[in-house]
Amino acid sequence: MPLISTSSRLGFVLSGALWSALALLGLGACGNKIGDSCTTSIDCSIEGSRACDISQPGGYCTVQGCDRTSCPDEAICVRFFPSMYLTKPCDPKTEDFGSDDCAADELCLESGLCAPRASERRYCALSCSDGGDCRDGYDCRLVGERGSSSLDPKAIGRAKFCAPRG
Repeated sequence: MPLISTSSRLGFVLSGALWSALALLGLGACGNKIGDSCTTSIDCSIEGSRACDISQPGGYCTVQGCDRTSCPDEAICVRFFPSMYLTKPCDPKTEDFGSDDCAADELCLESGLCAPRASERRYCALSCSDGGDCRDGYDCRLVGERGSSSLDPKAIGRAKFCAPRG
């Protein structure tokens, strides 16, 4: 039986430990994508860059408080306004251009309803082109429906995102 020096054994053990640590770091970097199910924010990102919205069925990995550039490639930043506050009708094509149906602290949404600016919440949502792009229990919804709005005026009426069915 050949003898292995103590320093060679130590180098072999340290090398194995280093490879194991690198493999674990690589797995941790994978994380879930926007729109995946989750129970805690760690399920979405171990770095803390994503949050788990447990108010959505099965949880929903997202970035809260997003802007036009903070969502990953598979997602879009969607503005949400609670539907309970969307009561007064307005015309988004003429609002602020000679017609002011909404109060000064309100925004006229694409859906034709005034929304209080203070109620706005922003989340990264998974982009989709049809329902098959979304996980079970979620539909591909057009931005501008049901109290949602886009930060990008060009996306209005075209961009879609995965939202809970119903």
